[in-house]
Amino acid sequence: MGDYLRPGSVWLEFGADGLYQHAGREGRAGKTEEQVIPWSRVMLIGFTLGGKHPPKGSYGVRALLGGLPGPWRGHGRGYLHLTLRHPYENGLVTFDRHPRWYDLTDLSWFQELLRQTAGEGEAHRFADAEWLGRAVGALAGQRIRSARGMRDAVAAARQL
Repeated sequence: MGDYLRPGSVWLEFGADGLYQHAGREGRAGKTEEQVIPWSRVMLIGFTLGGKHPPKGSYGVRALLGGLPGPWRGHGRGYLHLTLRHPYENGLVTFDRHPRWYDLTDLSWFQELLRQTAGEGEAHRFADAEWLGRAVGALAGQRIRSARGMRDAVAAARQL
């Protein structure tokens, strides 16, 4: 997840052992540390784009600008907000966004898939490329716009 092709970028990998954060550039807060978070520790996952704590919702202004053509394209960061166990703590992993544009519906599908899968204690399934491909394939053509419809569609896709 993120722009793994850009030199010095920070990106995430859903691996068999856990969530890997690959370090990249040195930013204002110092160099991002590489880390592995085992799937067994992950209880909940939230997703924000464009700001750690956007004022309204999950997407800041930079999230919208980062997908548009022009100088802002591909700029900004995304964040996974984690609730971890053993010890219980909040975690935050960051990634640099890549230039591909995702509309808000695509981002909402992703957020709901993260929420449900981690909430059911199945975050490790993100490392299974076959399962993830089936789930995303089932959701790709959907045009559901209601929260309930989205929850139901993601629940069905997770069972594939």
